[in-house]
Amino acid sequence: MKKRLKINGVVMFLTTILLVAFPTIFLRMDIIGPAEEVAEIFGIALILLGQLIRVSARGFKSGHSQNGFVLVQDGPYALVRNPMYLGIFLIGLGVVLMLFKWWVVAIFIIFFVIRYILLIYTEEKRLVSLFPESYPAYCKDVPQRIFPSITTLLEKDIHEYLPLKLKWIKREIGSISAVLFLVLLVESWGDISHGGIAVYLKGAAGMFAVIILFICLLGYLSRRTGNQNGSAKGQDNL
Repeated sequence: MKKRLKINGVVMFLTTILLVAFPTIFLRMDIIGPAEEVAEIFGIALILLGQLIRVSARGFKSGHSQNGFVLVQDGPYALVRNPMYLGIFLIGLGVVLMLFKWWVVAIFIIFFVIRYILLIYTEEKRLVSLFPESYPAYCKDVPQRIFPSITTLLEKDIHEYLPLKLKWIKREIGSISAVLFLVLLVESWGDISHGGIAVYLKGAAGMFAVIILFICLLGYLSRRTGNQNGSAKGQDNL
């Protein structure tokens, strides 16, 4: 874990240096058109969805893994075997769509595949050694490593594979707020600088609508998770 965090930290540092040194090469600095406006709205939606998946996966695992001695197979882990990496991918792709030039999308996807696929293969070897019987069976039940299948998404209600508790959100609210603040700050500055207030307000209205819908989704998921847990406790007391 520490090694992975150090590598990610080095990558983030080097990326920041490149952006500060050569902003016109990577960042979208021209006038915003309809395609860019759609990309910004789609980007903020991906960032929020990625944060939701990441929070759900971390919170669910912390409550069910028993310090890594139990293989978690339900909740987000019934959707894909690595839901936290799915969340990271969506967050990163959302940031790229909001701030960067189109060609950077391809660079991001290539980097993500190389970085995380290799990491996943290493982790899978460790999991096979820890759970020699249950992990191979789990892989058969959930063959998707990172990206879920459409069939899996449609089989269940979203609250079944994305459980959510308010205390999980509170743990991550700092990192969530920091990412949103920085991205929206850079995006707003770019829109105002190159398109004026009118362009900024037009894009801001769409992103505000996405944020409101996301808050409603958080309320739905946390309420359904609370009701489900309450029903389970009631059945245990019978």
